[in-house]
Amino acid sequence: MSVKVRFAPSPTGFVHIGSLRTALYNYLFAKRMGGEYLLRVEDTDQTRLVEGAIENMLQAMKWAGVNHTEGVMLDENGNIVQKGENGPYIQSERLDIYKKYIQELLDSGKAYYCFCTKERLDEVREKQKEAGETPRYDGHCRDLTEEEVQAKIAAGEPYVIRLRLPENHVIKFNDLVRGETEFNTNDLDDQVLIKTDGFPTYHFAVVVDDHLMEITHVIRGEEWVSSTPKHVYLYEAFGWEPVTFVHLPNILNKEKKKLSKRHGDVAVEDFKKKGYLPEGLVNYVALVGWSPEDNQEIFSMEELENAFSIDRVSKSGGVFDTEKLNWVNQHYIKDADDSYLTDLAIPFLVESGFITEEEAETKYEFIKGMVSVLKEKLQYVKEITEHANIFFGDTVELETEECREFLNLEHIPTLIDALEAKVEAAEVVDEAFVKAMFKEIQKEHGIKGKNLFMGSRIILTGQMHGPDLPKTMEVLGKETCLNRIKYVKNNVL
Repeated sequence: MSVKVRFAPSPTGFVHIGSLRTALYNYLFAKRMGGEYLLRVEDTDQTRLVEGAIENMLQAMKWAGVNHTEGVMLDENGNIVQKGENGPYIQSERLDIYKKYIQELLDSGKAYYCFCTKERLDEVREKQKEAGETPRYDGHCRDLTEEEVQAKIAAGEPYVIRLRLPENHVIKFNDLVRGETEFNTNDLDDQVLIKTDGFPTYHFAVVVDDHLMEITHVIRGEEWVSSTPKHVYLYEAFGWEPVTFVHLPNILNKEKKKLSKRHGDVAVEDFKKKGYLPEGLVNYVALVGWSPEDNQEIFSMEELENAFSIDRVSKSGGVFDTEKLNWVNQHYIKDADDSYLTDLAIPFLVESGFITEEEAETKYEFIKGMVSVLKEKLQYVKEITEHANIFFGDTVELETEECREFLNLEHIPTLIDALEAKVEAAEVVDEAFVKAMFKEIQKEHGIKGKNLFMGSRIILTGQMHGPDLPKTMEVLGKETCLNRIKYVKNNVL
């Protein structure tokens, strides 16, 4: 059997990290099985639509490298287009299709019109709660005659269309994560299939669309488990072969509760804005709920495609650990191309006032050098603003009182004179020069180890610890190094 899966988000805002993982697992499963992966937009709840959400979602998926070959896409100009033979792929454009299939269910008696008002439904549910029962529809309109239905429609009474569940009917399905699962229809509601506005509910549209788009496996969050029996029964009502279900565990916060907006960054956009690399975020998200066969933790997308399997998806929720994400992302930053990182870093440096937009162009090589030196320290690119200050200005500000105490050591006057003389005599201050200079100072003055290297670092940057000093001095250049040495000599010592 050829595998076909789909990611079917609602355009209600930014892409949640859980949605990224759902899309990623669908994509990886399709790749591993040699199948197809499509993206469909489920916009039947018109009250929750957010302007620009489809574009944002598609851009987030493109950024993350989770690319589909069928469905809703952006063209090279950023316009929404649809590609494939099973469209439309936006549900609000499929209303005529849903009308056809709901009529089939009405004609076969598997669905019925319901004219109950919201007030009546609220009252019924309230009484059920008071009686200790599970709130659900009481079947008030199940047995209306054809004449009664037509009279109410003719009178303009608003209605929904509900699924008519048989009584005491056992619905079974096999979940590839949770195993064999069964429900009794006596414990379920007669689900609304068509709303008063004529739009289908998720529960109806998803089954019709998955069948017509030839989906074989539905991989989605565990919050849909309780709705699945109704979906399974819809397949049964139509006489269709049901899909295979895979319900993924929730992504949890550190308190083991479902990750939500009140816990901070939860949208792909949040991480992108901080300068996380897509490779780092995708690598980490893949591991939240899935474990590889060995202890490998760093995966390229290609390696994930080859290693991923549903049978290693956990039944229990995976905790989203920002520290672990940072560790993974740091790996990718260390290996990233300096020009690529520089382009990501420039907006943060401009925003923080280190450089202007104009200087981003005129001083590009200087900024690139700084990024190259600092990237070892970065967990995400925005952090560069916390370390960049040592590369700007001709003065030196001591970071701690300990730095000041170090500069009071007896060898410091000799060291600073030696540094000044060597730098002043240099044609160019680069990494090779600095390394040779330190060897000369060590040989000529007997200053070595911590006294040499930490002392030089404090004189040049005001810090006891920091990035590689020869590389730092090369980025600073001869003039700035000399100005700082003279500043410390005349104003600090």
